Amino acid sequence: MTVDSPKYRPLERFWPYADLAEQPTDAELASLDPDLHAALFGESSRPFSFTLVFPPLDVPRFDTALELARGADEFRETGSGDARRYRARFLSSDAARLRDVFQIVGTAHETEVLVDERPVPYARELWLPLVWFLLPR
Repeated sequence: MTVDSPKYRPLERFWPYADLAEQPTDAELASLDPDLHAALFGESSRPFSFTLVFPPLDVPRFDTALELARGADEFRETGSGDARRYRARFLSSDAARLRDVFQIVGTAHETEVLVDERPVPYARELWLPLVWFLLPR
């Protein structure tokens, strides 16, 4: 063992760790799974909704679908590259916009339809056609 003093003295903090806020942001709370949100904060009184989750698609009029989806009650883009997803949440009062977006992106198998933020059986085949009955003729 040498008696020389060390040439390097580490700091008394843990620098590799990020300096995170103690409270989650509004965006982080909005992205929580509905079941987790209910477990952490109790039941919320959110209105009934339909959500379309879809990747960038090579279909005609995709730009129009994206523009319509951005006008939804809630719209988020997540991921990047091949993992990019667009998430548009529509209320039942916005059935026409939901139908217009679904007619463009609904042909792709990658498009998910969530009923009240949850995947349910027959969402495409049963639930969405029931919403179309809300459209005025």
